[in-house]
Amino acid sequence: MNLKDVSLSELAATICDRCRKNGIEVVLSGGACVSIYTQNKHMSYDLDFVLVSSVGRKRIKSAMKTLGFDEDGRHFRHPDTPFLVEFLSPPLSVGQEPVREIREIRRGKRILRLLSPTDCVKDRLAAFYHWNDRQSLDQAILVCRDAEVDLHEVKRWSIGEGMKNRFGIFEKAISGQMATVSKLRRIKK
Repeated sequence: MNLKDVSLSELAATICDRCRKNGIEVVLSGGACVSIYTQNKHMSYDLDFVLVSSVGRKRIKSAMKTLGFDEDGRHFRHPDTPFLVEFLSPPLSVGQEPVREIREIRRGKRILRLLSPTDCVKDRLAAFYHWNDRQSLDQAILVCRDAEVDLHEVKRWSIGEGMKNRFGIFEKAISGQMATVSKLRRIKK
């Protein structure tokens, strides 16, 4: 399969579709979701798919082989694309909570399943909260600028994670963005 000029979202939809056809349910997470929700203002070259239920590695390897991907350690690589693909073990969660909403984006006849913008922000904040990853904080802010994010839900989740103080850092950064970015959208309560 020629993947030379395939975009991240097209590739993710192709992989999601091929997995589904092989009885493997996956959901895209991580930086690739940030890329999609920000129209590539942040560009990720890692496609992290979380398995909805446990699946043997042989089955994943077989599905990826039909797309021309070869296993390389924990990743899959294709000679025509710079994107690396990884499959993460279930459960599909952000921090200590299961993911509540899975979004679907149509790409032709294919359907890409991915974290909602709100869960994408939680996912990025988890990296900031637990590993002090400032780049992940910046990514969470980008998603808030470009997509509809339920900030009340992010706050509730953050407090549940024991990260009220760290949420304050995020909230302050978002407030600063609100002053300079008029298109910051929030879901109304």
